Amino acid sequence: MSDQDGKKTLGVRGGGPRSGNVKQSFSHGRTKNVVVETKRKRVVVPAKPGQGGKGGAGGAALGDPSKRPAGISDAEMERRLKAVQAAKAREVEEAAQRQAEEKAREEERERRREEAEAKAREEREREEALKAKAEEEERQKREAEEAAKRAAAAAAAAPAPDEDQPQRAARTAAPKNKTAAPADRTDRDDRSGRGKARGDDGNRRSGKLTLNQALTGGEGGRQKSMAAMKRKQERARQKAMGGPVQREKVVRDVQVPEAIMVGELANRMAERVADVVKALMQNGMMVTQNQTIDADTAELIVEEFGHNVVRVSDADVEQVIETADDKPEDLEARPPVITIMGHVDHGKTSLLDAIRNAKVVAGEAGGITQHIGAYQVQTDSGQKLTFLDTPGHAAFTSMRSRGAQVTDIVVLVVAADDSVMPQTVEAISHAKAAGVPMIVAINKIDKPAADPDKVRAGLLQHEVIVEKMSGEVQDVEVSAHTGQGLDELLEAIALQAEILELKANPNRAAEGAVIEAQLDVGRGPVATVLVQKGTLHQGDIFVVGEQWGKVRAMENDRGERVKDAGPSVPVEVLGLNGTPEAGDVLNVVSTEAQAREIAEYRAQAAKDKRAALGAATTLEQLMQKAKDDKDVTELPILVKADVQGSAEAIVQAMEKIGNEEVRVRVLHSGVGAITESDIGLAEASGAPVFGFNVRANAPARQSANQKGVEIRYYSVIYDLVDDVKAAAEGLLSAEIREHFIGYAQIKEVFKVTGVGKVAGCLVTEGVARRSAGVRLLRDDVVIHEGTLKTLKRFKDEVSEVQSGQECGMAFENYDDVRPGDVIEIFTREEVARTLA
Repeated sequence: MSDQDGKKTLGVRGGGPRSGNVKQSFSHGRTKNVVVETKRKRVVVPAKPGQGGKGGAGGAALGDPSKRPAGISDAEMERRLKAVQAAKAREVEEAAQRQAEEKAREEERERRREEAEAKAREEREREEALKAKAEEEERQKREAEEAAKRAAAAAAAAPAPDEDQPQRAARTAAPKNKTAAPADRTDRDDRSGRGKARGDDGNRRSGKLTLNQALTGGEGGRQKSMAAMKRKQERARQKAMGGPVQREKVVRDVQVPEAIMVGELANRMAERVADVVKALMQNGMMVTQNQTIDADTAELIVEEFGHNVVRVSDADVEQVIETADDKPEDLEARPPVITIMGHVDHGKTSLLDAIRNAKVVAGEAGGITQHIGAYQVQTDSGQKLTFLDTPGHAAFTSMRSRGAQVTDIVVLVVAADDSVMPQTVEAISHAKAAGVPMIVAINKIDKPAADPDKVRAGLLQHEVIVEKMSGEVQDVEVSAHTGQGLDELLEAIALQAEILELKANPNRAAEGAVIEAQLDVGRGPVATVLVQKGTLHQGDIFVVGEQWGKVRAMENDRGERVKDAGPSVPVEVLGLNGTPEAGDVLNVVSTEAQAREIAEYRAQAAKDKRAALGAATTLEQLMQKAKDDKDVTELPILVKADVQGSAEAIVQAMEKIGNEEVRVRVLHSGVGAITESDIGLAEASGAPVFGFNVRANAPARQSANQKGVEIRYYSVIYDLVDDVKAAAEGLLSAEIREHFIGYAQIKEVFKVTGVGKVAGCLVTEGVARRSAGVRLLRDDVVIHEGTLKTLKRFKDEVSEVQSGQECGMAFENYDDVRPGDVIEIFTREEVARTLA
């Protein structure tokens, strides 16, 4: 066979692509030939030492220009070859360095393993030596006791035969065997210790890691957490270093609230939930980790686990509010707070306007004050005074009470031409209850009918003795219209403030009282706050009642924006999340989270209190209330006002309207415009909606027109009260009054065909009318009450018969009449009732 028998010559091709044909088969007998190109990877084999030298390799490459790539010069080719050789040398050096480092690490691991084994071996040998020593001592002690017994027995009796010698030999040989056994155990432990040191750990995975094991967590059990692995490594390290493996128990301070879940209690103690549940079950409580236990039970469990109990309450969230007393050296003088109080129309606001040179009274509806206002005035001497103007109407009792609680001085305004009135007496009571000094301002002194002495005499009845009547209460005669006596009034206020020595610390967290609150359409909830302690800054986070917020902006009484408000400064605060109640206390806190937590706690406490009041009612009380309310007619209403104080005053006035037959029920009261939800509630309850200085928005008006809900608007409170009272009076049943108009005596009884029995009567008193009601009296006892069927005078039917005349009478549906009976004639009249 020759070398050229139809076959291609074998040769080495380059690393380029090789092509071939592949036949693909498809369904239904279809086939297709596809050309496939495969690329072979070029393998660079490093030259052997002595063969791939610089000269030889370079000469071969440079000497055969046909194998050189196009466009490459000899210098470039030589430079590339040098770079390749340098890279190969660098790889060899790095491989040698890695091998040396790996060898050093292996030696270090081997050294540490040998040290650990030596320590473990020494420890075992020491323990075994101690154990052998203890056994030897025990054996010697036992032999000494037996020798003493034998000596005593030998002294008492003859010596025993020599057959006991094998037993003694066995007993003496036993300790030798015992001492030999620990040596065997030491060898076995040595071998097992070396096996473990080589990494024969029972928890270590052996064999290949399959995909199923990786996804299901090994053998399908629960995987250990990263913290557990770290703890295991730490124990292994401590054991290898010869340290103690058992960790010392950490005693923690565990906060225990009024109620806590079992799982949360375990987390706070850093104990396993299963252990806590087990302890509870041992105490007779079958609970799970999601159930709640009380504070006493939690305290027992915490003490059982060896931790310290710290009892906390939900009210502890308010401990962040600063309540510490101020140091005397931190106190600074502050302006006095003066409240103007008195009866309606006695000129309180006019007097304040004269002091402020303003015209607030012109903007009040009906000329009477219906809001509590706060103003700051600077006198000619430079002293600042803060005035609170309270309403004088009877419905605003709560406003006057709040004004007296936050004030330093009360100015009691009494009209000289009207003397002491009911709200004047109420203002005196509020001032006495608050324990603040009082200054009497006798206003309207310029009127011809003014009589200041009558006012002073009227105040005597209420234990208010002025200076002109040898008392201690200052009194000043003033006129808001002419300005007479205003300077004397300001001097009296300044003197009283100087006596009181009013001071506060401005360099602390602010604390104040809400004088009034409202819901403004453009600005949202707005509260008028009188700062009492500290300084309120823009951006402060505060909590007020059940609401919280951040001071977005502050305005003074003149509508000017201010950045800070110190003690005794009234400001309007914007930035609340809701409308607070008038009279709530404002406290500044450090973080928004604290403010939100305190507000949520207060809201929940108020909700729980309301629920507790409803839940405290027993079934008997509910039944009794339903029985009592069976005959009571209710007038449901909805009230929306411009400010919180007005809404409160209206609700209190509504509660006073009614009696045992009818009463007014306020379904809902709020602040702000009348909304569509208010109309929906009014429609469901059949109640009218009363708006006090507010209006309904467009959707609410449209909804009210569609549903037929009545909306009434008021700007004066006594108009609203009068209308509601009139509506309540309309629900009262009319009073029936009887008027006796005559008496008639039956003389004879006749039977008339078609009519029945007809009584022949003589009218003895008054008049007998056909349309009146009649009663039949027999021996002064009412036998029948009804109406007349006929009234005749001779043969004629008449409408009435006068006294002294005879007539014939027949009763409607009644014939039992006898001679000698008396007929009483009367009329009924319905009289509309009124509420007191």
